[in-house]
Amino acid sequence: MARILAIDFGLKRTGLAVTDELQIIASGLTTVDTKELLPFLKDYISKENVELFVIGKPKQMDNTDSESEVLIKDFLEKLQKQIPQMPIKRVDERFTSKMAFQTMIDSGLKKKQRRNKALVDEISATIILQSYLYSK
Repeated sequence: MARILAIDFGLKRTGLAVTDELQIIASGLTTVDTKELLPFLKDYISKENVELFVIGKPKQMDNTDSESEVLIKDFLEKLQKQIPQMPIKRVDERFTSKMAFQTMIDSGLKKKQRRNKALVDEISATIILQSYLYSK
């Protein structure tokens, strides 16, 4: 089996998470400057066996797309042109940032550490990936 890589796309930063090769455990990978995301992904999949990208789909409470979905769709078009062989699944990402922040509190991180938005993005990507694994 190959890894699954999750993407919590953001305007400035993008959180990434990845499974183990047996697709059992989701772990935070890193946070990347969004401008460097495509080169990072191309480099990563050249070194690691990845079979799927899971990308968060931001929704409003009424189930309509959030305004950031326009940015994600632009990114998806670029991603499919640059890495056309990689399948993409979308996963509802409502509340992942709040869940990530709560995870940081529950794990005992100090207030200063919880202000690290890059860590929140990475944990959010992990939550997106974990929810995808549960749904399989």
